[in-house]
Amino acid sequence: MLESTVGAIRPLDETAMAAARELQGRLTKPAGSLGALEPLSVRLAGLAGACPPPLPDQAAVAIFAGDHGVHAQGVTPWPQEVTAQMIGNFLAGGAVVNAFARQAGASVTVVDVGVATPLSVTPPDPAARAADPAGPSALTVDVVATPADPDGPRLVAANVRAGTRDMTVTAALTRDEARAAVETGIRVADELVDGGAGILLTGDMGIGNTTPAAALVAVFAGVDAAAATGRGTGVDDETYARKVAVVRAALARHTPDPADPLGVLAAVGGLEHAALAGLILGSAARRVPVLLDGVIAVSAALAAAAFAPDAVGAMVAGHRSAEPGATAALRHLGLDPLIDLGLRLGEGTGALLALPVVTGAVRVLHEVATFDAAGVAEK
Repeated sequence: MLESTVGAIRPLDETAMAAARELQGRLTKPAGSLGALEPLSVRLAGLAGACPPPLPDQAAVAIFAGDHGVHAQGVTPWPQEVTAQMIGNFLAGGAVVNAFARQAGASVTVVDVGVATPLSVTPPDPAARAADPAGPSALTVDVVATPADPDGPRLVAANVRAGTRDMTVTAALTRDEARAAVETGIRVADELVDGGAGILLTGDMGIGNTTPAAALVAVFAGVDAAAATGRGTGVDDETYARKVAVVRAALARHTPDPADPLGVLAAVGGLEHAALAGLILGSAARRVPVLLDGVIAVSAALAAAAFAPDAVGAMVAGHRSAEPGATAALRHLGLDPLIDLGLRLGEGTGALLALPVVTGAVRVLHEVATFDAAGVAEK
């Protein structure tokens, strides 16, 4: 599946991009007056192979969750159990990502790809499966609906293993485990797009996951561990220094090769990072834009770009995370973030806030009149 997905990713369509540039030049506004929205609309036309590109009316957030063996090195003061507890909060609709998703009209799918704490969930009613064959039960991995709200957030049970190993001691994952996580992300992308999603948004949950994210950024973007490592949930100076040392120790132990993205993910990545890389690859293969969230997402995007450089054409940087590794990753990818609000929450929150900007960029090509059509004189 991984190889066929990578093989399906193609460059942006130059003919559609040229048509979008030409259309932008005829709309009733000064050329360039919409700033970053104009090249964004052109790129989305190139991704879709059509001008104008489809409006991304149906948006889907996929939150991949996993735990990390490196938590044992004291890189965060938060207990590992919080990962599973926050999944319960997502499914109950009480997290920030839920509030923003309701505002944006986006669906929320939570994917347990590597949570260490067993989750207590109830399978959906068989009658619901029969009544809604295109709903969550159609996924090719085990799916559990939230009993209190069948139309609300959904849980996909796709646990590859109960958290990664400690990357300072041994490889975080085997190559087979890393591949399984990547392919989980691809399957989720396929099912969400088949279900009607016109844009996918990345989300993540995993206590300690900014540490492997920093390691991934250091490898793929070629920056020092200190430049890739941030304070995550707001650690103190002592914990931050330990975190940088942990990233350095893991990189020294494994010397991962950026030309081998699966090997890098296995050595120092997380299960949610690998699955997010798969989601991005799956989205690119389906020619559907993927709106990136914070440092976890962009570290995964680096891995996706290492698998398939043309996958960058499907990526839209939702926001600039306060984590320094995010800026290093975006610079390496050549992506400019749409908003910069100092966010560092994760979950998909920044991507959701940026969603109306992406929709607006496309809507301009659909709805704004040309000078000729409106009878407006040009300069």
